[in-house]
Amino acid sequence: MRGIPSSEITPEHVYLSRRRFMAATGALGAMLALGACGASPDTSPTAPADTRTDELGDRLNSFEQITTYNNYYEFTTDKQRVARLARDFRVSPWEVAVGGLARRPRVFGLEDLLRFEQEERIYRLRCVEGWSMVIPWLGFPLRRLLAEVEPLAAARYVRFETVLRPEEMPGQRDRFYPWPYVEGLRLDEAMHDLTLLATGLYGRSLTPQNGAPLRLVGPWKYGFYANVNPDVPHPRWSQATERRIGEGGRRPTLPFNGYAEEVAALYAGLDLRVNF
Repeated sequence: MRGIPSSEITPEHVYLSRRRFMAATGALGAMLALGACGASPDTSPTAPADTRTDELGDRLNSFEQITTYNNYYEFTTDKQRVARLARDFRVSPWEVAVGGLARRPRVFGLEDLLRFEQEERIYRLRCVEGWSMVIPWLGFPLRRLLAEVEPLAAARYVRFETVLRPEEMPGQRDRFYPWPYVEGLRLDEAMHDLTLLATGLYGRSLTPQNGAPLRLVGPWKYGFYANVNPDVPHPRWSQATERRIGEGGRRPTLPFNGYAEEVAALYAGLDLRVNF
């Protein structure tokens, strides 16, 4: 029997006030576009161990684990150096432009985004590299932001483009990767209630190494086409198992990262070995 869905888990305690949260957060330039087809580290005292779990009974990873083991190629491919290199990344001011096939395109300041009701979502994060965490994000469903711009009937996708600041992000000086990073979702994926715009974690504002001040979280996906599918191996390794950070050994990878009940209907009729 499944537990309470992640989207309905209520925070255990009262989080930072909006005023304090807004004062602690902030950053520059991101873009979302609707289309049709033809962080400095937190220096507050270490919180006590959090004994909460997700709906499958998995314990949360610690704040330290989440903020010191990071994939963020804009800074470096070395996970354990990201936090140091991101320490001085400017996260204020910050704007998000939403345009394309929208009836009411607009630019949102971070203060606008923090006016959306913030809620906690305890989600599993599963990397294509075969490691995973359980993270208590703070944020709001992306669908609320998209509703503000009113996507047109012809809109089928949402395109996300990240900031380009090689003077602060040394990894962007590496010409091996195309910068800025661009990702996408189908509009129905973007409008799904599980799809979150995260503004914090553990009741605190995001650190730069975790994507401050705003991060897209789709807990059942690796990328645009890539849903979590344990039956489709990476070219260099199997995806059948994963290593939970902080645990020994490996555990089986769950289809859609354990969110199949909520999202599998989005992919009815697709061959998930091809359109995985």
